[in-house]
Amino acid sequence: MKDMKPLMAMVGVDLGFAIVTILMETVINDGMNHLVLITYRLGIAAISLAPIAYFYERDGRAKLSFRILCYLYLSSIIGMETVELNSNSGKAKTLGTVVCISGVALLIAYKGPALANSSYTAKKAAATAVKKTSWTLGCIALVGGTLLWSSWYLLQSDIGKRYPYEYTSTAIMSFFAATQSAVFGLLTDATLSSWTLRGSIQILTVLYSGMIGSGLCVVGMSWCVKKRGPVFTAAFNPLVQIIAAVFSIPVFHDPLYLGNLLGSAIAIIGLYILLWGKEMERCPSQVVVMEGSVSTTAQTMELQD
Repeated sequence: MKDMKPLMAMVGVDLGFAIVTILMETVINDGMNHLVLITYRLGIAAISLAPIAYFYERDGRAKLSFRILCYLYLSSIIGMETVELNSNSGKAKTLGTVVCISGVALLIAYKGPALANSSYTAKKAAATAVKKTSWTLGCIALVGGTLLWSSWYLLQSDIGKRYPYEYTSTAIMSFFAATQSAVFGLLTDATLSSWTLRGSIQILTVLYSGMIGSGLCVVGMSWCVKKRGPVFTAAFNPLVQIIAAVFSIPVFHDPLYLGNLLGSAIAIIGLYILLWGKEMERCPSQVVVMEGSVSTTAQTMELQD
């Protein structure tokens, strides 16, 4: 049961992130400035985590050093995962990663025939025709964001060893990120109307994405990185896209395409292969101990005979 805690935690984290994705899509399509949303989201995360960090981690918390603050601010990238391609675990991890990425790529790039809500396809295509001019820039930003997000897992693995206090480190990172987002947001749009929240859906999105998405979900990921490593934690990322795609069918009445099903199935298969490889990586040490016990027992029996 103890080994299942990181797995269950990551499924819960991905569920929380999927809801954040749906809420953010709703308010951004409604015209909310994305930098304003990010600033409020990260600010709420820092404010909500600060008291938890103070009361929950104050007894055993080590003193923050300048080096730790630099790690939290600069997000330096340090390679932490080794892959032995000659071993079965290394082959499984590599194969699982390739299959998982292929599934997500298929989920995004290939649609195929619509299996549900097909009548809504034409309406949505007409509504989003104007936005397609920004797809190239959006794809570049998405790739860059994915690379930076991936580097966070590697960095967090090192931070967890140097400063193993998830609530405190997440609160500090959220504060730094909120400050940066606020500066960029004010430079691009300093009008008061853009920074004013309108309607309950925008308030709900800011509160939920801050307290849950950038708050508890990031704390949960930090804990999983410390327990099982960056690759284990990052392997669950495709589940966010799958859960969000499933939720978007009843919420946004998005059509369900054949590519959604095929991509999701392939991504899940790749995830299982990768996790199987990670589990194989942990087993050899246990096998060595068992073999040592068996050989010792056999030698004792021979001496008694």
